[in-house]
Amino acid sequence: MNIFSFGAEFTDEKSCRLHFKEQRDKQGVICKRCQSTDHYWLINKWSYQCKSCNSRTSLRSGTIMESSKLSFMIWYKTIFLLSATKKGFSSKEIQRQLGLKRYEPVWAMVHKLRKAMGQRDDRYTLEGMIEMDEGYFTIEASEQAQKTQKSGRGSKIKSNVMIMAESTVLEDIDTGKQERQCRYFKAKVLTSHKADQTDDTLQSAIDNDQTIVFTDQSTSYVNIADYVEVHMSEKSNEQTTKETLKWVHIAISNAKRNFVGTYHKIKAKYLQLYLNEFVYKLNRRYFGEKIFDRLVIASITANGH
Repeated sequence: MNIFSFGAEFTDEKSCRLHFKEQRDKQGVICKRCQSTDHYWLINKWSYQCKSCNSRTSLRSGTIMESSKLSFMIWYKTIFLLSATKKGFSSKEIQRQLGLKRYEPVWAMVHKLRKAMGQRDDRYTLEGMIEMDEGYFTIEASEQAQKTQKSGRGSKIKSNVMIMAESTVLEDIDTGKQERQCRYFKAKVLTSHKADQTDDTLQSAIDNDQTIVFTDQSTSYVNIADYVEVHMSEKSNEQTTKETLKWVHIAISNAKRNFVGTYHKIKAKYLQLYLNEFVYKLNRRYFGEKIFDRLVIASITANGH
């Protein structure tokens, strides 16, 4: 969706509400009291009423917009900004674009949307051939880390992130030349270098044990062969980066460039949220204008608490 079609379709608060209701109706509404899925729509209340127990569910209830005092129009404009470009916007820039006085509600709204992106991608697993490696992302040091390292305010540290890419091998029938193309990605922040956390992260990301995993020879990957069909590891060098682990290194490089060019600083506890946004849009790089509606759906189905 471009800015002209957005402006033509969403002209006021009511048009945003009606679109949100249309998307929510497709997903279904579940009564919090009796778990029934049959409801009446009370147009004068902008609420659903359960046919079984008469309990009411507001249009926002159960979505990431619940308890938010920001209008549907503000939410929709933000969803448009987040989905309109590959790079995205900082919360400060979104506040400026929306013309809002207070930063805190915008910051909370944007992070809720990033959380919804992550929850949506967590529904899906990787399968087939998977490249896996770790990247180190620059983040702002915590107050505790600053005291420990005796460094000043605003000092930086590195955070370890596991990047996984579902790649497929394509062979040219005439020449026999093989090339890899990539489908989907996952990125998860690691809090340690221990093999146990690496194992748990990979296991939660893959579809089943019928998987071929490519890695370098890091000691963190010593157990991978126990729960995948094949684990292939190569010594980390320039050739490995360009061939065996091509797609994960492209993703790591692009993510770092994206963060440096868009955000002033990222705190450790929010790094996963920024990765959620990057990977969500990367996985939907061919969706075009459909990504707007998909993000609206993600905001409806995600757990906002």
